[in-house]
Amino acid sequence: MAGGGEVDELFEIRNSFFIGNYQFCINEAQKLHPSSRELTIEKDVYMYRAYTAQGKHRVVLDEVSSVSPTEVQPVRMLADYHQNPSKRDVILKSIEKKLNSSDLNDYDLLVEASIYFNEQNYESALRCLHQSESLECSSLQVQIYLAMDRVDLAKKELKRMQDQDDDATLTQLALAWFNLAVDGEKSLDAYYIFQELSDKYTPTVMLLNGQAIAYMHMGKFEEAESMHQDALDKLIPRALVPRYHKTVVTCTSSFYP
Repeated sequence: MAGGGEVDELFEIRNSFFIGNYQFCINEAQKLHPSSRELTIEKDVYMYRAYTAQGKHRVVLDEVSSVSPTEVQPVRMLADYHQNPSKRDVILKSIEKKLNSSDLNDYDLLVEASIYFNEQNYESALRCLHQSESLECSSLQVQIYLAMDRVDLAKKELKRMQDQDDDATLTQLALAWFNLAVDGEKSLDAYYIFQELSDKYTPTVMLLNGQAIAYMHMGKFEEAESMHQDALDKLIPRALVPRYHKTVVTCTSSFYP
């Protein structure tokens, strides 16, 4: 993250990934030529995570090899985990071994935690995330605490994010998820957060689903259905959806597939 007035070369790529605008993230990453090797590696990490979030695991497995930068390797493991369910036990054992090592970066921790999250092994996921103070790791911690019905701990972690960067997209998304979890009048606040992010950047499936769920919490089911349809149209053109087919699109995090 750029600081001290410096231009953040990866802002569009990173932010697009956070709100679920995966194809834009990939397109921008392919065009961008960052000013340093470190930024180039980070760009590639987000690009391959976007491919993974789209379910294009084979692309990642084909393009990321053992000679790729160390920071990109965790994304290959994530793609392998989703592409080859029969290998999941082996992957989980390898993660457990890596956790005993002190040489882990934020990319390692995020991927390992997201895999544990997918396994609903929340304790191990938190064990990974507690080793980092990055906003992404904190954001995933908020989601895990909410999945565990530990609203108190989610609120505490959210406060840490707000103290670190209250205006960051990740912080605003975490606040929206938290507001949906506590329900009541907070659902309207969540709706406005998703709307503001859509207006500021672009409506994505994730943001539209967030608004739909907020509508559902407020008992506005017709509006929720309309919003779900808007999200579905972004996935499948309306003309290609059979009239008898009804799909429910869920609101999930954009970067923990």
